[in-house]
Amino acid sequence: MKITTFDFKDIPQFSDTDKAYTLGDARLRPFYQHEVKIEQFAKVIEQKTFEKDKRAILVQELEQQYKGVAASEATLNNIQKLRASNCYTIITAHQPNLFTGPLYLIYKILSTINLVEKLETTYPEQQFVPIFWTGGEDHDFEEVNHLNLFGKRLTWEDEQGGSVGKYEITSLRPVLELVQEILGTGEHAKILSEQLEKYYTAAENYGEAVKHFVNWIFSRYGLVIANANTAAFKRQMIPIFKDELLHHTSKDIVEQTARELVAAGYKQQAHARAINLFYLLPNKRNRIVKEEGLYKVLDTNLAYSEAEILEELEKNPQNFSPNVILRPMFQETIFPNLAYIGGGGEIAYWLERKAQFEHYQIPFPMLIRRCSVLWIPRGMTKLMGKLNIQVDQIFGDTHQLLKQYILENTTEELSLETEKKALNQVFEQIMAKTMRIDVALEKGVLGQQVQMQKAIEKLEQRLVRAEKKKNETSMQQIQKLKDNLFPKNGLQERHDNFLAFYSRYGDLFLDTLKANLNVLDKKFVVIED
Repeated sequence: MKITTFDFKDIPQFSDTDKAYTLGDARLRPFYQHEVKIEQFAKVIEQKTFEKDKRAILVQELEQQYKGVAASEATLNNIQKLRASNCYTIITAHQPNLFTGPLYLIYKILSTINLVEKLETTYPEQQFVPIFWTGGEDHDFEEVNHLNLFGKRLTWEDEQGGSVGKYEITSLRPVLELVQEILGTGEHAKILSEQLEKYYTAAENYGEAVKHFVNWIFSRYGLVIANANTAAFKRQMIPIFKDELLHHTSKDIVEQTARELVAAGYKQQAHARAINLFYLLPNKRNRIVKEEGLYKVLDTNLAYSEAEILEELEKNPQNFSPNVILRPMFQETIFPNLAYIGGGGEIAYWLERKAQFEHYQIPFPMLIRRCSVLWIPRGMTKLMGKLNIQVDQIFGDTHQLLKQYILENTTEELSLETEKKALNQVFEQIMAKTMRIDVALEKGVLGQQVQMQKAIEKLEQRLVRAEKKKNETSMQQIQKLKDNLFPKNGLQERHDNFLAFYSRYGDLFLDTLKANLNVLDKKFVVIED
C-alpha cells in the first residue's frame, strides 16, 4: 500500500467551514474552547468532573446493553474501567445507517480508537475508552435506509415510523438477500454474508442488529457501543429538559451564536425551536409544541398542562427525546467525555453550542474533525499508472482532467495561446492608430477585440474536442476513474459502503486504515493498493 497525505485546503470537495475549522481559521476561534493538540487534553481533563453515582449508572446501563453481545475482553474491560475516577471517554456518533452506510462511519470509529491509544501513551496516569453513540432515536428513516454497493443503490423499504432503532427487521430480508447476492462467494464476502445473516435476522430490533454488527467489526479494539435511549440516562437530563419546556432557553442562545457565525462569514447549520424535544410513542417520534397554554405532541391527540407535562417528565423521562440542539449536552451529561470526533457538518453544528454549554455550566469538549480517506483499489491504481495521472490531479474537475490529459499526450499543438498574444499585439497597434484618428471609436475596437478572443477560444475548444475523439478510449478510462473514486462528483467516503472493501481485502482493510489514521495530523489520507 502506498500512503499519501494532503492538506485539507487542497481538497475542493470540503466545505469552507470544514476547512476553516481544521486549518485553525481565527474567525472561528470564539466558537470553541480547546485547540486540537495532544497537550491540550491536560486542560480538558482538569475541567471535566464526573460524579461517582453517574459512573455507576453509566456502567450499569452499558452492562445491561451488552448482555447477549459477543463482546471482546477489551470491550468488557473498558466498560468496567469507567467506574474509575481517572477514566474518560472519547466519543463519536452516527445514525444507524444500513449495514454501516457510507465509509466515513468506519473512519470516524477508527479515528476515535486511535486517539484513545495515543492518549493512553501520552497520559499514562489516566484511562480512556472509545465510545460509539448510536443515534437510534432519530426518526429520519430515509437517511439510514440505503447503501451504495459496487455502484448499486440498495434501499430498505418500510413504513413503520418512529425511532429507527426500534424498527422491526422482518422487512430487511429482501435487501439483505440482494446484498448477499451482490457480494458473491469470495472468502471475505462469505464471512460478511454470514455475519449479516447472523445479526440482521435474529435481533430484537434494528438498533440491536446494528450494535451487534458494529461490535463484530470493532470489538477487538475495545470499542464500546452505547444507546442513550434509556430511562436512567434520560433522568439525568430532567433539569435541562424541564428548563427547555418552561423557558425555551436554548433557542435564544443558539440563534445568537448562529448570527455571530454568519457575521463571521459562515453558514448556520441547525435551527433551534422554542422546544427542542420530541415525544416518543410506539412507531412515533413527534415534536412537542406549546400552543394555547398546553403542551401538545404534534400529529397526536396528546395534550398536557404545565403540571402534567412536568409530572410526565419525572415519571417517564425515557419518553422525551432531544433533537440536534440538545443532543450534544445530553452526551456530555451522561459520559465523562473529553472530545467529540465528527465530520465537517457535525463540527459545524457543535460550533453553535459553546454558549449554550456555558449557560448550563457543562464543560465543552474538544471538537476533532474525523480522518478523511480516499482508498484507491488496485485496478484504479493500475489505470492511473497507464494514463500517467498523479494522485494530486484526481481531486479536480473532470473536464479539466480530460483537457489536461489531451494537452499532455497529443502530438499536435492544441493551445492557441501564441495566436491570442499575436492578436492582442495587432489590436494594440489598431488601438494606437484609432486613438490618433478618433477616440470615440475606442469602445468599438475593444468590442471587436473581445469578439475575436472569444472566437479563438471557441476554436481552441473545438480542437480539444476533436483530439478527445481521437483518444476516446483514454477519455472513457478517465471518466471511469473519476466515477469510481468520486461517485456523483463527491468524495468516496460519503458514498461507498464498507462491505465492498471488506469483501475484497478482509481485515487488511481495517488494519491498513488503523495504521494510517491520526486525527491530530489534520491531513487527508490517500491509500493506493
